[in-house]
Amino acid sequence: MTRTVIGVGNPYRRDDGVGPAVIDRLRSRVDPAVHLVVTDGEPTQLLDAWAGTELAIVIDAVLCERPEPGRLHRSDAVGAPAGAAAGTHALGMPDAIRLAEVLDRMPRRLVVYAVEAAELGFGAGLTPAVAASVPAIVAAVLDELTRGPAPEPAGPPS
Repeated sequence: MTRTVIGVGNPYRRDDGVGPAVIDRLRSRVDPAVHLVVTDGEPTQLLDAWAGTELAIVIDAVLCERPEPGRLHRSDAVGAPAGAAAGTHALGMPDAIRLAEVLDRMPRRLVVYAVEAAELGFGAGLTPAVAASVPAIVAAVLDELTRGPAPEPAGPPS
C-alpha cells in the first residue's frame, strides 16, 4: 500500500510550522516506504505529493474563531473541521481537493489532521500549546499508518 504523509506549513511562521514539525518527528519512526513530504500547501504541490497514493495523511494548522491552541481535528471529509474559520494559506485544502477531483488525482483515502494554531506571525518555533500537541499528533499519524486499507465501497445489491 502506498502511503504519504504531508506536513503543510512554514516553520518560520510560528504555529504554521506544526506540519513540518510532525514530519521531522516521523522521519525515524516510519517505514522507509512511507513518503514524507513538507509543502507550503500550494494545491498543485499537494496533488503531486498524493497522486497515485492509496493513503494520504495531511497535517496542517488552522485558524479558529474561538481557538484552543493545540486541539487536533481529524477528518476523512472535505472541508474545515467544526468551528474552524480557515486554513492558514491563501488556497486551502478544499481547493486542492476540488482540483484533484477534476484532474482525477485524488488518493484512494485522504485523512486531514487540522491543528488549532495560537500564533502565525513571523518567527521560528511553535507556541507551547501547539508544541505540546506534537507527540499526540505523531501518535495519531502512526496509528493511521498501521490501520489496514479502507474497505472497498459496497456495490449495488444483486
